Amino acid sequence: DPPPVQLIVQFLEQASKPSVNEQNQVQPPPDNKRNRILKLLALKVAAHLKWDLDVLEKSLSVPVLNMLLNELLCISKVPPGTKHVDVDLSSLPPTTAMAILLYNRWAIRTIVQSSFPVKQVKPGPPQLNVMNQMQQEKELTENILKVLKEQAADSILVLEGALKLNKDLYVHTIRTLDLLAMEPGMVNGETESSTAGLKISAEELQCQVCYDLGAIYFQQGSTNAAVHENAKEKFFRTKELIAKNGSSSLHFTIDEERLAGYCQACGVLTSSSDDASQQATPYSQIHSCMKSGNYQDLVKIFLEDNLTLSLPVQFRQSVLRELFQKAQQGNDALDEVCFKVCVCNTVCDVLQGRTIDIQFCQLFLKPSKEKIDFLLEVCSRSINLENASEVLKRKMAAFLKNLCLGLEDLQLVFMISSHELFIKLLKDDERKLLVDQMRKRSPRINLCTKPVTSFYDIPASASVNIGQLEHQLILSVDPWRIRQILIELHGMTSERQFWTVSNKWEVPNVYGNVILGIKDNLTRDLVYILMAKGLHCCAIKDFVHAKQLFAACLELVTEFSPKLRQVMLNEMLLLDIYTHEAGAGVSGERPPSDLISRVRGYLEMRVPDIPLRQVIAEECVAFLLNWRENEYLTMQVPLPLVQTNPYVKLGQLLAATCKELPGPKESRRTAKDLWEVVVQICSVSNQHKRGNDGRVSLIKHRESTLGIMYRSELLSFIKKLREPLVLTTILSLFVKLHNVREDIVNDIAAEHISIWPSSIPNLQSVDFEAVAVTVKELVSYALTINANNHFWLIIQADIYFATNQYSAALHYYLQAGAVCSDFFNKMVPPDVYTDQVIKRMIKCCSLLNCHTQVAILCQFLREVDYKTAFKALQEQNSHDAMDSYYEYIWDVTILEYLTYLHHKRGETDKRQIAIKAIGQTELNASNPEEVLQLAAQRRKKKFLQAMAKLYF
Repeated sequence: DPPPVQLIVQFLEQASKPSVNEQNQVQPPPDNKRNRILKLLALKVAAHLKWDLDVLEKSLSVPVLNMLLNELLCISKVPPGTKHVDVDLSSLPPTTAMAILLYNRWAIRTIVQSSFPVKQVKPGPPQLNVMNQMQQEKELTENILKVLKEQAADSILVLEGALKLNKDLYVHTIRTLDLLAMEPGMVNGETESSTAGLKISAEELQCQVCYDLGAIYFQQGSTNAAVHENAKEKFFRTKELIAKNGSSSLHFTIDEERLAGYCQACGVLTSSSDDASQQATPYSQIHSCMKSGNYQDLVKIFLEDNLTLSLPVQFRQSVLRELFQKAQQGNDALDEVCFKVCVCNTVCDVLQGRTIDIQFCQLFLKPSKEKIDFLLEVCSRSINLENASEVLKRKMAAFLKNLCLGLEDLQLVFMISSHELFIKLLKDDERKLLVDQMRKRSPRINLCTKPVTSFYDIPASASVNIGQLEHQLILSVDPWRIRQILIELHGMTSERQFWTVSNKWEVPNVYGNVILGIKDNLTRDLVYILMAKGLHCCAIKDFVHAKQLFAACLELVTEFSPKLRQVMLNEMLLLDIYTHEAGAGVSGERPPSDLISRVRGYLEMRVPDIPLRQVIAEECVAFLLNWRENEYLTMQVPLPLVQTNPYVKLGQLLAATCKELPGPKESRRTAKDLWEVVVQICSVSNQHKRGNDGRVSLIKHRESTLGIMYRSELLSFIKKLREPLVLTTILSLFVKLHNVREDIVNDIAAEHISIWPSSIPNLQSVDFEAVAVTVKELVSYALTINANNHFWLIIQADIYFATNQYSAALHYYLQAGAVCSDFFNKMVPPDVYTDQVIKRMIKCCSLLNCHTQVAILCQFLREVDYKTAFKALQEQNSHDAMDSYYEYIWDVTILEYLTYLHHKRGETDKRQIAIKAIGQTELNASNPEEVLQLAAQRRKKKFLQAMAKLYF
């Protein structure tokens, strides 16, 4: 029988199999009884395993576990399309809250796990179907990881919120899942009660959440050192909870050895209040030396540790690797430090009986008097001859003896053989034997002209040498060094494919097929690795090394492959776009004309059989839109290019629409064309109807192919745009599309919204849920480009208003007013605070029970809404400052009504405050209009500033 975890894979694979209709068209898996039962069985198996993520992650792939947890969210009644960070966990049923926490715990654990190096599996005999299946799973895993990383901040906030719950939760068992599968009338609400399911105590939950948060904070600390403090806090809290409750009482297990390692690392990476203890730790001292660049003390610590041997060999090697990396990045001053640390490590290895590392052999290829002097000093200080055992003495003697035999320069040999340590360690007969061996060297070989000893002569196994060279190959970003390593590796074995050494070396499939077709093994490995490393450097914005790697690759492929030459020219174009956008483009400097010409040339290129990456076309069109090359996109781009390249077509429509703004309605034909293209992208074909449960998976499988591209591709393209007018145009289009179906109460306002059609012929075909999600993502992205665009802030506020998040809506309405009025010191433009915006602010305050604020805002309307103001003032249960706001009221009628109201209620003190407000001379009705307006404006300013301090 298969193990339980494998049953989950089988059930989910069966449930997600696509179907084929009578016309042999592939359709998504149907939502029928069979598939629902299979999904339920998968959930039951996970429930049998008590939802232990350690067990599930070890045996299930990322796509399968993603599918399983999405099914758990669905069956736990998590509102579809709602961001988890916007949900109040304390108000949800215990099993629903636990499902959200399980999903977000898995999300950040997966992100952390993906950052760890993975041992490369040796490829077996190539099988096409297996390779295709593996490639599909790899791409799906990458897509899921991309989404999880984008949502990482939200997942962290959800888990931080879980730490504040302080109540027990329950996770679904086989019994509760059976109850959920019944008819709704038969459940009687048992699955939502506080006692249904497997109980997870609050402390057990906090222990797991703290550990997972600590891991993600620790990972983020590599780019933000301050985050290590958060990691330290979470890990030490985890230790406290384990000490309090005992690890055996947990439903879930924590690797206490890994936790101890995390705690030790956090103790090194974060400052401690106990400076004495901090300085006493060798780890913290080394970390401090590396951070401050005090390499002299660093060598001293390593030298002293050669006697105590307190530092693990792995730690010593990691410090040396870090120094080598810094040296390779151009810091020549570190070469000597690398040598000294390497010598300390080597002598330590000798004394502990380990093989001499290849790095020492390479650094000793060109020995000098200074190097020999330091080596002898390290050897002398690493062994106490009075107390050392005979075994240690023999190890050191053998090392010095082999060192003499490997040297060609007799002067250097004499330095070692005449040293006090050498004389004490080797007996007279041993020294004479060594001298004889030196003399017996072939007289035909001139010691001055003999080649330098190769590191292949070092007594180490071939597999050790290959492994060490492969390690250098992974770390190096120097094209010449990569070439040299590959030549050495191919000289040692012809059976290996060295482009498979690291699973992080990724080349797009369209290129991989061409590169792997190169017959010469060395050339194939070199081209593949240079391109993979160049693409990786691009991804991490290391453009200097990316340019070096691409240039070397271009020079190499030019000799034998015109196809790959054009591929490299295309990639170098993309690199130049990235370099400009991240450098001079940030400050608004226009790109050079040569770069613009190359972008145009790429779009117009018609070379047959050249593999092309979609992202290059995307970036080229986005580049032209961002730098306002609208004339080219609308008038000069070749017609065949528009018909064959969807991104060019979309760019042309966007450029033409932006050119016509603001224009008469007769000239908005391009706006209509753009509208129709986007509507079709957001439409769903009949074969892809929504399931009965309304589930929205993390990775959607039902996007329409009716349009020129998928909605996800359109969204990805829009997120490459930075030009405000283009962003405003596409944002207003999606807002209008969102408003077509919504009630007038939930309309979202946007600039230039009137240019779009007001109806859609086939309303049912549009996936309005996807449109709503897209609007939210677009406005969030737009505000990262310019957080002070008041029109975008109003859209964000309207979105929160439409989703009943009134406090957040008020925050953005006030922020929109603040950014365009110098924090309300000037008048807010009337096209920002329209009557509709004011009415929505009134409704927000009313639903938040801030009734005095409602009355004051009623004055902001063009015609004061006395009915709403009076009704609000009659409310006695108000959550705002009430009478302290009376000084912001300038409408005498409202103040008179307040006086009457307080008199009627017998509230003498409040009545006096209202009378005092009426009695101010600037509110006298006989005053000139200018004085009255000035009084109103002054009160508006103070009130809005007070509101901003309250909601910001």
